[in-house]
Amino acid sequence: MAQLQRRLAEFAVARDWGKYHTPKNLAAALSVEAGELVEIFQWLTPDESVRVMAGEESAGRVEDEVADVLAYLLQFCEVLGVDPLAALAAKIDRNEKRFPAVENGHSMEW
Repeated sequence: MAQLQRRLAEFAVARDWGKYHTPKNLAAALSVEAGELVEIFQWLTPDESVRVMAGEESAGRVEDEVADVLAYLLQFCEVLGVDPLAALAAKIDRNEKRFPAVENGHSMEW
């Protein structure tokens, strides 16, 4: 993950894009790319959406948009000094406490 973040940072520096990579701009770009991922699935039935990776063209589109979303998220994290894996681990910990596992319709928390 850190290596990919470095590659993205070096790519931006080599093109003098750093001035554009503000948290606001990166958050907006992330939202746009997430929207483009959603657009692929917009009019698909649930069954079609499950099979989207079976088609070479649609799989390529999904992979490109996933890459764009991840690239902007990693750049956003780099600019703000957020460790995305640590943030995710902490969020999972909080969610495990907020939403205890359920067994047979009953919370396992007694």
